Amino acid sequence: MENISISNNQKVLKYLLIVIFGSVLLTISAKIKIPFYPVPMTMQTFMVLFLGISLGYKIAVITVFVYLLEGVLGIPVFSNSPEKGVGLIYFTGPTMGYLIGFLLAAFFSGYLNFQTNIISIFIKLLFSVFFIYLFGIVWLGILIGWEKPIFEIGVKPFIYAELFKVLLLTFLASYITKIRKII
Repeated sequence: MENISISNNQKVLKYLLIVIFGSVLLTISAKIKIPFYPVPMTMQTFMVLFLGISLGYKIAVITVFVYLLEGVLGIPVFSNSPEKGVGLIYFTGPTMGYLIGFLLAAFFSGYLNFQTNIISIFIKLLFSVFFIYLFGIVWLGILIGWEKPIFEIGVKPFIYAELFKVLLLTFLASYITKIRKII
């Protein structure tokens, strides 16, 4: 009976370390800006989808939630923090919808089966990333007003970068899913 308890404690510790490591990877991916057209690109959405594919939906969603909680609590984990603020003030700013969309993107990228053909994987990843932009533009509309060109502000500048990241993940997905077996 005692061996089961130790095993469960080790399992919890292992998942806790995975979640912490995943949140560190998300933070790093948010901080590195890569020159891209028309706006600089971070690998944050790539990492959200990567976590879903590699860890499965449960651990990926917990990891993204922990990352968001760290940001809300004032740890400068988000893309433009601390220079544009930290904590709840930053979180409830223009990017809040996108950040919340990370949760659904992590869920779907972790839930959907990526052991299929390239086209199917590409469509599933587009479906997963769609929620980031859906929540992003809804929040932008609420925040700055629907009379503004929300799509042109909140989606259009990022389309090429997102397509690049989704294509990259499409070709890597069959390799990334093998991480789940190790965990």
